[in-house]
Amino acid sequence: MPEAPSIPPTVLLVEDDPAIAETIAYPLRAEGFLVEHRLLGDGVAGRVREGGVDLVLLDVGLPDVGGFEVCRQLRAFSAVPVVFLTARNDEIDRVLGLELGADDYVAKPFSPRELVARVRARLRRHPAGATGGAGGQGDASPRHGRFEHDREARRIRFDGADLDLTRYEYALLAELLRRPGAILSRAQLLDRAWDDALDSGERTVDTHVKTLRAKLRGIDPGADPIRTHRGVGYSLDAG
Repeated sequence: MPEAPSIPPTVLLVEDDPAIAETIAYPLRAEGFLVEHRLLGDGVAGRVREGGVDLVLLDVGLPDVGGFEVCRQLRAFSAVPVVFLTARNDEIDRVLGLELGADDYVAKPFSPRELVARVRARLRRHPAGATGGAGGQGDASPRHGRFEHDREARRIRFDGADLDLTRYEYALLAELLRRPGAILSRAQLLDRAWDDALDSGERTVDTHVKTLRAKLRGIDPGADPIRTHRGVGYSLDAG
C-alpha cells in the first residue's frame, strides 16, 4: 500500500502590513510551506489552540495586541516555535523576546532566503506534533533535538542515554527544556526550579549548571548545550 503523502508544515504569519506579508509568504509557499496570514494579534492564541500550526512568524509591532504579549499568551499553553519579526534590532528587545519564550528574532530588512532557512532550522528542532498544542496533545516523551524528556517519569535522556540527575538538576534542566533557546535569568530559574527559592541564592543556579554540564559531557565530552549569557542568565541549545 502506498504511503500517504506528508502534510507540509503550516506557518502562521502575523503581520499587519499586507505588502510585507506577501514578500514573506511568497518564498515560504515556493519552498512548500502552507502559510496562513493574520493582520492582528487578537485570536492568534485561539488559532494555535485549534492545532495544525507548526510555527508562528510574529511581528512585534502589531496595532492591537503587541507581539510580545501574543508570545506570552502562547507560552502559557504551547511550545510552538515562535520567530519574531521586527524593525527594531536593539539588544534589550532581543533579550526580552527570548525571555518570553521566542525561538528566534529576525530584524527587518531581511532576505527571504535567510528567513526560509531560519524557519527550516526551527522546524527541525521542533518536529510537528511535539509542540503541545490544543488539549496538550503530543508525545509523552517529546524530543527536543538531542534531548528526550519523559515528564511522567521525571527522566531526561541525552543522545539516548539516561541522565542521572538530582532533584534540582532535573528541575533546572526541565525548565530550560520547556523553551529551548529562551534566555532565562538566574532569578527566573531559581523561582521555577527551587521549592525553597527564598532560602537559596542565585549562585546555587550556577553550581547546578556546572554539575549538569559535567554530566552532559560524561555522555559527549564535546557537548556544551547550556549557554551562558553574561549578566543575563542561561539558555539551552537543544540541537
